[in-house]
Amino acid sequence: MAMLRPDKPRKHSDRFDACKMAIADEPIELVGRACDVGWHRDEVLAAIAELTDNLALARREDVALSIELHVAQLMKKRNF
Repeated sequence: MAMLRPDKPRKHSDRFDACKMAIADEPIELVGRACDVGWHRDEVLAAIAELTDNLALARREDVALSIELHVAQLMKKRNF
């Protein structure tokens, strides 16, 4: 299913709720797929929360490099 585009200006009070509705299906599907292969729902949700926290922190320039290094280390461990 195609993601809905924003239909309100960036500062509009309803835009955040519209964004949540537009992206909600994908995380729900991700949790379902992870649970289907054996991950527990709680650990999947905790992992998603940590990943989103890291993405938010990476927006700050002083933290971005450490996040990139951490991701590179994780990818190396997983042989990506």
